[in-house]
Amino acid sequence: MNGKADYTTMVDIELESNINFLVDSSPVEQKSIIVRKSFQFALNIVELYRFLTSDKKEYILGKQILRSGTSVGAMVRESQNAESKADFIHKLSVAQKECDETCYWLELMFQSQIIPQQKFLELQTQAEELLRILRSIIITSKKNLNSKK
Repeated sequence: MNGKADYTTMVDIELESNINFLVDSSPVEQKSIIVRKSFQFALNIVELYRFLTSDKKEYILGKQILRSGTSVGAMVRESQNAESKADFIHKLSVAQKECDETCYWLELMFQSQIIPQQKFLELQTQAEELLRILRSIIITSKKNLNSKK
């Protein structure tokens, strides 16, 4: 192999295998549906960011969606180590806000014809599913917290 393209391909393959290892070797409690889906969503957002910066030369909006879209999974992961039920709810509430912000950036990029409809619909569907799951967990957690008082 020679050249930068070959090196990038090797790095991408290595990164993908490391990610698969991390996901497959996570403890059972971290393999909840919201953890898996938010991580996959983050990977898809990284892919979108690569498209935006390489094909569209769109750096400003690309960084905005990269920040908010990957933050969803980060906050979900942090919630797994919450110090209390209230902290758990707070972290998932932040994840919900970041997911909603990501929906905004997706809509803006689609309406301004920066991303194609297929990519928009795919990511928007994933984001809306994450929002529904997050809302459900937050509502249930709040009910459980309030019932113990």
